[in-house]
Amino acid sequence: MVSLLDFSVSVEMSRNESRAQPKDLERTPPAASQVGIMAAMKVRTRVAPSPTGDPHVGTAYMALFALCFARHQGGEFILRIEDTDAARSTAESEKIILDSLRWLGLDWDEGPDREGAYGPYRQSERLDIYEKYAKQLLDEGHAFHCFCSAERLNEMRNEQRRKGETARYDGYCTTLAPAEIDARLAAGESHVVRMKVPSDAICVVKDRLRGNIEFEWSQIDMQVLIKADGNPTYHLAVVVDDHLMEISHIIRGEEWINSAPKHILLYEYLGWEMPELIHMPLLRNPDKSKLSKRKNPTSIRYYERMGFLPEAVINYLGMLGWSMPDGEEKFSLDAMISNFDVERISLGAPVFDITKLKWLNGCWLREECSDEEFADRIVDWAFNRDNMLKIIPLIKERVDVFSEVPSMISFFAEGMPDVQESDFANKATSPDEVKKVLQFALWDLERVTNWKREELNQLFVDLAGRLEMKIRDVLAPVFVAISGKPVSPPLFDSMEVLGPDMVRARVRHAVDTLGGISKKQAKKLEKEYRSRLS
Repeated sequence: MVSLLDFSVSVEMSRNESRAQPKDLERTPPAASQVGIMAAMKVRTRVAPSPTGDPHVGTAYMALFALCFARHQGGEFILRIEDTDAARSTAESEKIILDSLRWLGLDWDEGPDREGAYGPYRQSERLDIYEKYAKQLLDEGHAFHCFCSAERLNEMRNEQRRKGETARYDGYCTTLAPAEIDARLAAGESHVVRMKVPSDAICVVKDRLRGNIEFEWSQIDMQVLIKADGNPTYHLAVVVDDHLMEISHIIRGEEWINSAPKHILLYEYLGWEMPELIHMPLLRNPDKSKLSKRKNPTSIRYYERMGFLPEAVINYLGMLGWSMPDGEEKFSLDAMISNFDVERISLGAPVFDITKLKWLNGCWLREECSDEEFADRIVDWAFNRDNMLKIIPLIKERVDVFSEVPSMISFFAEGMPDVQESDFANKATSPDEVKKVLQFALWDLERVTNWKREELNQLFVDLAGRLEMKIRDVLAPVFVAISGKPVSPPLFDSMEVLGPDMVRARVRHAVDTLGGISKKQAKKLEKEYRSRLS
């Protein structure tokens, strides 16, 4: 049996051996009868990103394996947008996600832009559906109204941790009398809807790659299904959507294993058949930590703007945790689909190494692109008419002869500017202050949802005010970080053209050039940053 804590730890540990298993797990292949059932059913897989930020390479990684699994078996691949987080979800982010997946060649059979028989494919358009099933769970006694305040919940969890117990809801509101519940609902008292969970016994999670994983129900929280604002949580929405869209196989990251018991219970309560689970290993940084933007560029658009070929990026993601039967490292998406076998997925921690990706991209450039195609690709990448029409207004008044243009606009096309620590020297600010300005600017830039020059301008005006610095002293290191020079075409217009992924990556690169920030320094800076926001 595996505790939630033990399994969380096992997920975070690096596993160097192919197919390494958590200590207490036994991998059991499906019985012959199950294989026959799986062969007979229509294979439908999905990817379900949230439009709340940059499209992550981890999303592309899961989409790739879900697509290959479905296509190999003549099935269907669905794209669903999980946008019930109304405060953070944006139409712009959704468009970027769709554009990025298309750039990679990961096309879908059904989605918000390709309606099928199982729509709508945005969760925000399915709220009445979730309400219906939440009511069913309440009516059948599988869920309950919870009126507990945030203060009571915090006190309860702190007391449980003090005793060394698993922090979980204690079931207080399950004891309320029906009359009291009705009165509090009639009074409009704020509440959520929670699912009931057995107090004892064992939940068995059946995973295609990992076999049977056992959890004690006593460790599983009474999950909130409907939030106080009336919107569903991920857990209710994903179960309802996967069932109604007839998803046969759920391919997702191993970080969701701890949530699987809740989903299994909801399927049982609703009388539905559970799809087969396939939990993929998480992508890792070279130090084996979870892939994150603080240590590695994670946005798909970053790799597009850097000039990587989509074929190479897909090829590399396919290599992470999977291999071709002949061991060939360079292969196309079509070849991966043709040869795809889920049993070849390795549970070892796949390391996302940009150096290896660059090597593979070079192979694709040299071996697959003729001179003519090379020329077409490089024009499409950066020197196309649309891009030039964005840049020309920023430089036209400064140009006397065309020969001045290349050096003036080179930073629009280059990756990370070639900057040295000395380039950031400023008489008005110390090196530590420069680093703080850049780090604060990065945190502010990561919060921007409307990437337009006006908002970027206001961001730095506000930052200068919070830091009690002159705006020119705040902008000086930013000019260098973005363009590699102390001056450039209009900064905020240039940042809008470069896009959020490249701008943020260049600011991180500048911080690293200045020696980076230690964990101790980061903790201190984060505390100051939060205090200046309030």
